[in-house]
This record gives sequence, C-alpha cells and structure tokens, in this order.
Amino acid sequence: MAKKPGTNPKGEFAFFNVFYEDGSQRSNRRVPSELLGGLDGDEPAKAAIAEQDREIAEKSGRPALEIKSVERVGAKKK
Repeated sequence: MAKKPGTNPKGEFAFFNVFYEDGSQRSNRRVPSELLGGLDGDEPAKAAIAEQDREIAEKSGRPALEIKSVERVGAKKK
C-alpha cells in the first residue's frame, strides 16, 4: 500500500559525495543529520561514511577504499 504524501520525515539524512584516494567517487551517501552540525560541521560525516565503507567491505570481501574528501550534495563551493 502506498504511503500518503508528506509522511516521510524531511531532513532526517544529509547526502554527501565521497571522493576516494584512487580517484573514484560515490554520490549521495546518506549520513544521519543528528551527527552533523555544531563546531565540527560536516567532519563527522567522513567518519560515518568510513564506518559504512568498512561494513560494506566486510560483507563483500574487498578492502575498503581510503577516503580523500567528502562534500555535501548541493553545498556551494568555497
């Protein structure tokens, strides 16, 4: 059965593009919004995404890639 429009909570997740040391990129990685903000800004997102990558690597049997940088989707460049 379909959900009623507007029942999904907005702002629950922030989305990030992730750039890896080998030059690859992954888009729209979800990070819970409750981890972000404050004095650290988006820095906790990198740790959360690294943890997600570790879990994926364990399940796939491949080594996790080293994260070079993360960038919030839709954020203006400085």
